[in-house]
Amino acid sequence: MDPSSSNTNKALTETRFSDLEPPLSEDIIEALERSGFEFCTPVQAATIPLLCRHKDVAVDAATGSGKTLAFVLPLIEILRRSTSYPPKAHQVMGVIISPTRELSTQIYNVAQPFVSTLPNVNSVLLVGGREVKSDMSTIEEGGCNLLIGTPGRLSDIMERMEILDFRNLEILILDEADRLLEMGFQKQVNSIISRLPKQRRTGLFSATQTEGVEELAKAGLRNPVRVEVRAESKSESSSQQLTNSKVPSGLHLEYLVCEADKKSSQLVDLLVENAKRKLIVYFMTCASVDYWGLVLSKIPALKSISLIPIHGDMKQNARDKALASFTEASSGVLLCTDVAARGLDIPGIDYVVQYDPPQDPNMFNHRVGRTARLGKEGRAIVFLLPEEEDYVEFMRRRGVPCQEKECSEEASDVIPIIRSLAMKDRAVLEKGLKAFVSFVRGYKEHHCSYIFRWKSLEIGKLAMGYGLLYLPSMSEVKQHRLSSEGFTPVADVKFEDIKFKDKSREKQRKQNMQARKEKRQQEKKEKGKKNSKKAVVAAAADSNKRKLTGKQRQTIQTAEDEEEMARDYRLLKKLKKGSIKEDDFAKLTGADDF
Repeated sequence: MDPSSSNTNKALTETRFSDLEPPLSEDIIEALERSGFEFCTPVQAATIPLLCRHKDVAVDAATGSGKTLAFVLPLIEILRRSTSYPPKAHQVMGVIISPTRELSTQIYNVAQPFVSTLPNVNSVLLVGGREVKSDMSTIEEGGCNLLIGTPGRLSDIMERMEILDFRNLEILILDEADRLLEMGFQKQVNSIISRLPKQRRTGLFSATQTEGVEELAKAGLRNPVRVEVRAESKSESSSQQLTNSKVPSGLHLEYLVCEADKKSSQLVDLLVENAKRKLIVYFMTCASVDYWGLVLSKIPALKSISLIPIHGDMKQNARDKALASFTEASSGVLLCTDVAARGLDIPGIDYVVQYDPPQDPNMFNHRVGRTARLGKEGRAIVFLLPEEEDYVEFMRRRGVPCQEKECSEEASDVIPIIRSLAMKDRAVLEKGLKAFVSFVRGYKEHHCSYIFRWKSLEIGKLAMGYGLLYLPSMSEVKQHRLSSEGFTPVADVKFEDIKFKDKSREKQRKQNMQARKEKRQQEKKEKGKKNSKKAVVAAAADSNKRKLTGKQRQTIQTAEDEEEMARDYRLLKKLKKGSIKEDDFAKLTGADDF
């Protein structure tokens, strides 16, 4: 970039990295230039000097504002200037904690060009999804001075490896602090902090401030400087004045209201319309991602579009490959859950589609923040059912105004196609049922339950939108009598006869069916034996009774009569005491039969 040229990117300041005070080292400036960075974003311009002056910081900045470099650069400078530099092999000088494996990996990759300017510093990525022993072996053999990872794996390694020396630790960074707490990592974060020296620098970075984050700041930071940066966005007013917002500038936000049985057709139409762009589509559950990933890939109109699923239940290796594939692609669709909602910086995202609104409204901004990053343009849309339209006003009051988009009248009905797929392949049938059930149960967990009222769900239309062949047997449906109106069952189909296209799965299914059949037959046989045994015992008892002499039978009868008289006498005493009423006495003694 020509130094004399003016900075036209509104997401950047007029401050160059080379102008910061205290100054960054020449090695860092050169690494920045090689990566194409010259001007700072507001959060970088505000935060880097503070950390370099050994201040603790609590940073509240919009998603896509450049937070990663805001803590990576000062961390490298602090390590360079430390009295402990160069460190010994297992002397840990810095720790960076982030909530997800993907975000930790991204931070690690962003940091590498700058870590490499410190020839004696070795950074290690510690995330779940791989063998702990492998990580321990890497640390033992190669050493580690900078730990980057998720709280679970970090705390595990710190607990297991006494070889790690934290006495001279210089800096701790907690990225996406609010998410760390939301995901239930409080215990692990506290465990990590308890092992670190109090004389250190700490940076706490978050896109949203919560009570939990405030408590964490009080516990982990000493007299922190608060840095609050908001993106600029246009308000709805005619004057088009700029207002503070957590939504990135350049983002065009829309909402689309349609019936549950039309959602899937509207989604397909939108994907076809944006076939040459790069999109992210968010679903509520892992099962939904699996189902729509399978179904959408088989719809003829979408054959030319690359569809890549990713969610938290996938193995780490598969997640890494999916993310790398989508990152490198110039176009395509990432189908995902909120595992890909925060912090990830995937270049060139044109459109974010929220097929299912997030359970937590705070995730809305993080989802749409995957596009329109660092001043670029982007679009986002959220699909809503008619009974969910109050969500628009709710988000507007939170500073996130959305414009309405009309349903496409040209959208083709894809339900017959999906149902046809389910009748030809049992995998589609079963994944659809699982996705539907997981969605309904996930819907019950919405934080805005006064807007997303699960008892108002029109189950019939929803099941139709999923392309189901029949309504699954669910306690939520049976007990609460949710409306099944709008659902048309498929006629003349024996669902047990629908086969898997995968021959090995079909073979296994038949074996399971045969095993169940044999088990039922065995149980029936055992039940028959049991019943016949009872009959033999009863017959023997009857036979024994017939063999009794007259005197024996009279003795038995006398004993029974005496017992009945004693019972009646006890009831009579209760009647006199007032413990029972006359009507009850008559019923119990049989007197009312006369």
